Amino acid sequence: MHNQSHRQLHFIQFAACLGFVIVLLDVSVVNVALEALHAKFHAKITHLQWVINAYALVFASLLLTAGALGDRLGAKRVFMVGFTIFTLGSAGCGLAPTLSALISARIFQGLGAALLVPASLSLLRQVFLDDEARSRAVGWWAASGGIALAAGPVLGGLLITSVGWRSIFLINLPLGLLGLWMVGRHAPTSPVQTTKSLDIAGQITGALTLASLTVALTETSSLGWENPLIAAAFACFVMLGAVFLWIEARSPSPMLPLSLFRNATLRSATIIGLLANLTFYGTVFTLSLYFLFIRGFTPLQTGVAFLPMMGILVVFNITAGRLVTRIGTRTLAVSGMLISACGYALFLPSIMTASYPLLVIPMLIAGGGTALTIPTITNAALAAVAGKQAGIASGLLNASRQLGGVIGVALFGFLVRNQQPPFFLHGFEKVVIVSALLLLFAAAVAMQGLQKRKKDTREAGSE
Repeated sequence: MHNQSHRQLHFIQFAACLGFVIVLLDVSVVNVALEALHAKFHAKITHLQWVINAYALVFASLLLTAGALGDRLGAKRVFMVGFTIFTLGSAGCGLAPTLSALISARIFQGLGAALLVPASLSLLRQVFLDDEARSRAVGWWAASGGIALAAGPVLGGLLITSVGWRSIFLINLPLGLLGLWMVGRHAPTSPVQTTKSLDIAGQITGALTLASLTVALTETSSLGWENPLIAAAFACFVMLGAVFLWIEARSPSPMLPLSLFRNATLRSATIIGLLANLTFYGTVFTLSLYFLFIRGFTPLQTGVAFLPMMGILVVFNITAGRLVTRIGTRTLAVSGMLISACGYALFLPSIMTASYPLLVIPMLIAGGGTALTIPTITNAALAAVAGKQAGIASGLLNASRQLGGVIGVALFGFLVRNQQPPFFLHGFEKVVIVSALLLLFAAAVAMQGLQKRKKDTREAGSE
């Protein structure tokens, strides 16, 4: 909104970024706590996967509903509710007496995260109407996530070493209170669409579809592909997915309008987001196990080891926000995916050595390429739809990204399930080969489906 002062705009942008920060902080922080959780609760790799995936699963499965809620009830209101739930869930994680209690609290955190992320983007869409200003705002929003991913491992390592693993969750409490104050004080009242349906049937079947896939992929690490439970979970995924599409195609007010997929830009951004997060979060989980269990790093050493891969996110996120209006979404997204694919391929000659410095270059290249891509496709997705669909568009894109992270952690966790160094390293080789191939496919999707920036803007006006 043009009647907002520059000071208010800065507060709103900071609050939106802070919401994204704490959501991603609880992704990267937990990775360096895996050894501490393993020692405290005698957890297997499958259990450690659930500490990460319980959060990511709820996050992914509720993002679409959260996007619709933001459109229906107003982005500001949903943002504040999400911040409150996330803060309470963080307190539950920090006080959890058992692993089951921790996983339950992580589910509650995931609910808050799902409400926060699309509402934060909707707030930016609401107050930054100028195309270039919005591109910069989205670039800083993405960069704030990069800062969280970069700072998370180091901050987590320091907290775990000096205070204990519970502190990595309890630190969210003051951040949550700060975010609530800022958005409550400075954000304008958001427009509402009270006639918009929540599509309960679609939400339930969609969530169960994702849950079935996550159970199948995660439990495969311990049960094996031949187990009847795995086969049943995959069968449920296929059947529930078909039911979900049937419901959405016939609903008068669907949670996920299938017509959105006729928009080539949004469809391509969704696929690219899924593949980018699958490779990135899956590899971060694999590297965490490698540093902690194979190399014997402490949590703090592991956090510092991640600095190249995470730190480059900050610089390239900001760079992408400035470049996207100059060279176009297609060129930047294709370049980002190709750069990232090269980075993962370069892991191959590095992982068999015991030298950490040899890992730095592929970590920088892989992280940098991903960082160029994410704000680019995010900005393209927001520009490709009308303002009244900003919530559902951001919900769809972020749901696909979180689903990609869930699949990546589960799939790559299966590939490195054997902690004996020779078998683990052989699995790691498969991880980086799969990552490189998937990112080459993502680059092809970007080349085919994304348009130059100016054309994106014209498409948005015709919606």
